[in-house]
Amino acid sequence: MAAFRIDVKGIVQGVGFRPFVHRLVEKWGFTGWVQNTSYGARLELNGAREGLLRVVEALKAEAPPLAMIESVEFCEVPEQDFDGFEIIPSEAGEHMETLVSPDVGICADCRRELLTPGDRRYKYPFINCTNCGPRFTIIKSVPYDRASTSMADFPMCADCAREFGDIRDRRYHAQPDCCPVCGPRCFYLDAEGREVPGDAIESARRELKRGGIVCVKGLGGMHLACLPLEGAARELRRRKRRDEKPFALMCRDTDCARRLCRVSGAEAAALESFRKPIVLLEKRSARELEYLSENGSLGIMLPYTPLHVLLMGEDIDCLVMTSANISDTPIISDNGAAVSELAGIADGFLLHNRTIQTRCDDSLIRIFSGREYPLRRSRGYVPYPVTVPVGGRYLACGAEQKASFCLSKPGHAFPSQHMGDLKNAETLDNWERQIEHFSALFDIRPEAIACDLHPDYLSTAYAEERSEAEGIPLLRVQHHHAHMAACMADNGLEGECLGLIWDGTGYGSDGGIWGGEVLAGGFGGFSRVGSIRPIALAGGDAAIDDIWRAGAALLLDAGCDTARFAGEEGFETIIKMLKTGTNSPKSSGMGRLFDGAAAILGIRRRAGYEGQGAILLEAAADDGEAGSLGFDLAEADGLLTLDWRPAVREMAASDEGAGTLAARFMNMLIDAAAEQLLRAARGCGLRRVVLSGGVFQNMYIMKRLPARLERAGLEVYTHSRVSTNDEGLSLGQLMVLEAHHVLGGTA
Repeated sequence: MAAFRIDVKGIVQGVGFRPFVHRLVEKWGFTGWVQNTSYGARLELNGAREGLLRVVEALKAEAPPLAMIESVEFCEVPEQDFDGFEIIPSEAGEHMETLVSPDVGICADCRRELLTPGDRRYKYPFINCTNCGPRFTIIKSVPYDRASTSMADFPMCADCAREFGDIRDRRYHAQPDCCPVCGPRCFYLDAEGREVPGDAIESARRELKRGGIVCVKGLGGMHLACLPLEGAARELRRRKRRDEKPFALMCRDTDCARRLCRVSGAEAAALESFRKPIVLLEKRSARELEYLSENGSLGIMLPYTPLHVLLMGEDIDCLVMTSANISDTPIISDNGAAVSELAGIADGFLLHNRTIQTRCDDSLIRIFSGREYPLRRSRGYVPYPVTVPVGGRYLACGAEQKASFCLSKPGHAFPSQHMGDLKNAETLDNWERQIEHFSALFDIRPEAIACDLHPDYLSTAYAEERSEAEGIPLLRVQHHHAHMAACMADNGLEGECLGLIWDGTGYGSDGGIWGGEVLAGGFGGFSRVGSIRPIALAGGDAAIDDIWRAGAALLLDAGCDTARFAGEEGFETIIKMLKTGTNSPKSSGMGRLFDGAAAILGIRRRAGYEGQGAILLEAAADDGEAGSLGFDLAEADGLLTLDWRPAVREMAASDEGAGTLAARFMNMLIDAAAEQLLRAARGCGLRRVVLSGGVFQNMYIMKRLPARLERAGLEVYTHSRVSTNDEGLSLGQLMVLEAHHVLGGTA
């Protein structure tokens, strides 16, 4: 006989871990207790030594599917006289080391009960158990107990309390457990904010079927929903002022998704996983449903809350589900704000009285090479940590667009959820409050801060002010170095490698605007070994919206006629600016090269949303086209520069269709990147290559470039845990900061 004290670290709260322990101990006939702690869970057990050792192994190997076990440590302690086994009250230690589960989509058991007449939770929109339901969006603090969540407002009734205490019940110690007697309730408001009597969900369904637009409160915020009919969708665009940006759809099940899109086995698995992300899928016909998505893909998700399941019912196959906000402001999460801010947009409001503690948008992924390729990491993923070799407590502030931040403690980095553009005051306020929430939740008081090198980013201003106020070091990290470091960390790489970093804009070490770079180095530093010929941006940032200006700059630099743009407003002025260099900063941004090509090929002249030109150029490309355009590579002062002018001359002179030339343009970029990287590899002896930056959301290039590089003998690494765009950049900043501290560098 022996007595063990066992400490388990990881995500073990809110995922059915203590009930699992109780059943395990009951099986062996041990006595003792288990409790939540500030780092995970602790057990004290009396029993046969051999059996106790087996329990230790079972805690690692047989934990519930939603648990994430970081470590299991045990020691012998003096035996005590326990009267059976019990779950005892949680203990909050001096340091909070526990991890927190993301929100979990409705499980099969709860869905079955939800739709079973006679079940006491039949059609109850807040049904949940230890295997599903709200987590991150309702938690206020740890340890994860009901009193520390939004469910503290809803004391359990006798029936729920009985389930909560019954080891044989699926809801044993499920903190959000509730029922129609004791839990939250739904209600439906009309367009004027007046409550409509009767069944709230049926009222919403009636409005949707009439072609109306309904605000629907979910886990991490509100959606605006309508039927995916052209009239309803175009009216939603008009009211929300979202003229062209694609809408996401919620499909009743995977079969409904298959009627619209091609769905692989890996994509179906992602759709149906407990995370329930939006998955970008290939349309069955690129020309269909253009009023929902003007390119060849549709973003589709499945119902992830019981409320969504009931809203779809058996007769609504799919709904448009877009974030409820006004032009780039954060997703709305408060009932009162929804009614006031969406007045004139929503025809009705399907709301509930459970408070959303933390806003969290839907996650967005693709499947690439059989694994997830994140484009927006949020609900269902956050706040899962990324395990990285970091030893300090740091804060990395990210960039400006697709804002995020990343906090760390030894062994873990905690990338935040997607939060939008920090130029918006409401987004900045939410970003700052989330830094405080994460810091409190994971007990992280930063000892150093990292930010972008750009002097005008609001995230940089925040970092500078906090560094000065708290007297802690600040490290400014070059934008593309952070991208490279993020992909290295994502893949567990150490040492040095090559980075092909393609995006729209990033502040360079020389004060210029970078974005089409080949870097060599590691977390501790880098050198710039390749780039693209800079592009003049007439009017600066105005050229990001009026992308014909980039097209005119390409043509002018290549010695081609710019008359195709003569009908554009301000054409003569723009040409004069380009010729004289007046207010025309130069950028090596690959995104601007895509913009200019899209404009020259007549695909798009103005961008209605970020990256539209590049997205539509990709969508237009003939997938079977094998031809390429010309390019030159020029080396000067150790920098190998892609000269795109031969390609521009060919596009300008060709009478081929836009689809053919779009494919040849991207094939040229693939050819040029391969040659750049191979020459860089020969020069510096590095064979590993990481691909990062927003341009690598382009699947035409991703389906071809990695394979091309691997055939040439290079090792290629892409993202799978954090986004390739600026949202994932904060992880890279954090790893660069760690390297500076380890190496004794100054911040």
